[in-house]
Amino acid sequence: MTVQRYRWRGRVVAVAVAGGLVAGLSATGCSRPGAGGAAEATDAADAARAADADVAGRADGAAGPAGAAGEKGPGAGGSGAGGSADPVATMHRTAAVLVRSGSSTVRTSLEMASGGTRVTIRGEGGFDYGKRLGRLRVTLPPDAAGADEHRPIIQLLAPGALYMKNRGAGVPADKWVRVDTTELADGNLVTGGATDPLSAAELLRGAREVSCVGERRTGGETVRHFRGTTDIARAAKAASARTRPSLAAAAKGFARDTVAFDAYVDERGRLRKLEQRFSFVNDEGRVAVVASTIELSGFGTPVTVELPPEREIYTGKVAAPGE
Repeated sequence: MTVQRYRWRGRVVAVAVAGGLVAGLSATGCSRPGAGGAAEATDAADAARAADADVAGRADGAAGPAGAAGEKGPGAGGSGAGGSADPVATMHRTAAVLVRSGSSTVRTSLEMASGGTRVTIRGEGGFDYGKRLGRLRVTLPPDAAGADEHRPIIQLLAPGALYMKNRGAGVPADKWVRVDTTELADGNLVTGGATDPLSAAELLRGAREVSCVGERRTGGETVRHFRGTTDIARAAKAASARTRPSLAAAAKGFARDTVAFDAYVDERGRLRKLEQRFSFVNDEGRVAVVASTIELSGFGTPVTVELPPEREIYTGKVAAPGE
């Protein structure tokens, strides 16, 4: 199989996940809102290294998932890893904090519009941030594969690679499809139907304009809500060596260089929820948006991921829509 099978702009999610899922995409104290301009003068890579260093020595622990209602406005609460006086710096360090946190359980959703209908792909599993390995069970909508039901797709996430089982489209049930994510137009930020949580956090290293919207209490901790935009190319330059090639590919594959996001960070600086909105150009030449949501909880939960041996990798042709 070659990644050229995943060549359609605006269909990238459909081709990779279901071979025809969508015919085409259609049309603690928070600083004051808008803070973060000082970070513009700092080189992205230097800012990322400084953020990583700042994380060293912080205590890790588990807490409940973000999502409770009732946010307070900016300025409420105290300081802490999740309440840096500089929202931009808080975003820059989220990937490093996840690595120090070890692992977590993960829930994902990817939403897009197709023919006036909202289509959502959901996933759940776990991720080992130190080893940069994850496992997800991705579930398609009932009619996404042209049938009432479709077997969940098992995905293994690794640096530079995506492995999929139950891929369908002529792939034997006991074989895995392996994709080089550095050759995908989006670096696999949405291709597989779920965004790699560490790559999503690394993408925040390119954050430029960030404001703190408010905070909420959940699971006995304060979770702060940040909103802003991040630059994909800038993030690629600042990303870790293992993630950089995929983000560099993504910097060339989207309709817009910036990604809007809403991030929810706990008192330890850990991402609890991240919403990102990616823009594609569909086959009609229109800009279409794919919304990715990641929820992290159960930090420290053991996550075991074993990549398949070469004999279990499918080397034949993978059917694409219309073939």
